Amino acid sequence: MGLTISLVAFFGIALAVMLRFKVVGYGGAFIAMMFGFYLASTGAADTVNNLMSALINAVPDL
Repeated sequence: MGLTISLVAFFGIALAVMLRFKVVGYGGAFIAMMFGFYLASTGAADTVNNLMSALINAVPDL
């Protein structure tokens, strides 16, 4: 029996580890870019877009 992990989860975990240990560089930029790319193709894309729109609309009211 094999263990499969989605690329979104893999890049998300890798990004979280890199942020935790403050590893910044070309590798970190690539991991963040790939996480965003794969996250955009999931069902979470609409939720993220709605959240960002709400935040952008709320900022001028502060």
